[in-house]
Amino acid sequence: MKVALVTGGTRGIGKSVVENLCKESYHVAFTYNKNINLAKRLEKKLINKGYNVMSIRLSLVDRKSIKSVVSKIIKKWKSIDVLVNNAAISQEKDFLKINDNDWNNMFLINLRGSFVCAQECLPHMIKKKWGRIINITSIGGQWGGINQVHYAASKAGLINFTHSIAKIYSKYQITSNAIAVGLVRTDMTKKELNSISGKKKILNIPIGRVGRTDEIAASVVYLASEKSSYITGQTINLNGGMLFS
Repeated sequence: MKVALVTGGTRGIGKSVVENLCKESYHVAFTYNKNINLAKRLEKKLINKGYNVMSIRLSLVDRKSIKSVVSKIIKKWKSIDVLVNNAAISQEKDFLKINDNDWNNMFLINLRGSFVCAQECLPHMIKKKWGRIINITSIGGQWGGINQVHYAASKAGLINFTHSIAKIYSKYQITSNAIAVGLVRTDMTKKELNSISGKKKILNIPIGRVGRTDEIAASVVYLASEKSSYITGQTINLNGGMLFS
């Protein structure tokens, strides 16, 4: 039995990751921040299908909240084997209009939140000498941003964080990898994709379309599995050919 924690698991990529990990027989805890009704509906739906799953409220800006989530998972299932740092925020804003609160909040949630989650989960992985840390990042963290400079910078930091964790903990059979997502149709990207600039971006994707959440989830499932045991410190590009590296 493997236990996975997926942050931000009620919608979009996170929801698809939760559903696909359940299908692979993982016990899955997923978090939500405000929308308890959406989380409980998903939880009920998956439990009715026979899956072992639970939803837990999480505030990524509060270490006590993160500690509480980890404690509840350990109490229920005795371990945490896979951490998927998926929860994040975005904001489109002209660079000169980004204020200190915008910048600090972006990094607090997108980078510090993932750092604290990893720090709280790692001792349980070290104890078992097995673990998977999978950070959902963005193509913006690789090539920069125009109207989302603070978002892009936070995601770039997450890629580097992924490398650092891999250097430190791979010797314990704990791999750390990032998935750099291109354009995927979710609630978070809806506004961007419907804009004039967003539509132009879609036209320039070599594969000719935006990505699907299940395509991202499939890579998460692979990286969470034993089959990926020799992959660590990598950034997997899932972008339809928008960026080659």
